Amino acid sequence: MRTVTRNPLIIALDLSDPDGAERLAKELAGSVAYLKIGLELFTATGPSVVERISAHAPVFLDLKLHDIPNTVGRAARNVGRLGAALLTVHALGGIEMVRAAVEGAAEGASGGGVDPPGIVGITVLSSLAGEDLASPASLAFEAMSAGATGVVVSGVDVAMVREALGPMAALIVPGIRPGGQATNDHVRVLSPREALERGADYLVVGRPITEASDPAAAAHALLREVGVE
Repeated sequence: MRTVTRNPLIIALDLSDPDGAERLAKELAGSVAYLKIGLELFTATGPSVVERISAHAPVFLDLKLHDIPNTVGRAARNVGRLGAALLTVHALGGIEMVRAAVEGAAEGASGGGVDPPGIVGITVLSSLAGEDLASPASLAFEAMSAGATGVVVSGVDVAMVREALGPMAALIVPGIRPGGQATNDHVRVLSPREALERGADYLVVGRPITEASDPAAAAHALLREVGVE
């Protein structure tokens, strides 16, 4: 297996209860690279949840912005003030849209006195499969050329995108399921070891950790599985 030199875990706080999300954040503090706030938690609680969760770990704000460049740029500017570490946009929106997100986030962060979030391009959702999907490698290359920090890529596409982008791009892989875990609504599923072997830098894991009786222990078990601990 490829040598892992840093914590690769991004834990998805996919729930609508901000207090429950913060309890999980406290339990997982020090055990993860990022905590992911998605649409469910963000729409249930509003932007203030970013500050609450950021007190425990860097926030990966998974809003998947996708609109005309002007709209995405303004939304990213608002996000830039919040202090999130990463923000997702759909790479399918094109180079100008991704660039608008990069510029907007930097502008908002400057006004808020915080570091700008890295923009991460979503290629193909891990719930989708089929021959007619857009090329993940092309989408990833365009996102990176527009100033993105990294891309989200899943399943069999991970190795192809790593080869296309080289070693510098951050590859974030969702749909991670340790052996024997249910796949739920993910189609493009990999085990933690498979994802890292194919070139992943970060692994997005949700229910196998958050629904465990001891989430912190489950996180550390996964880290031991991939050789970080």
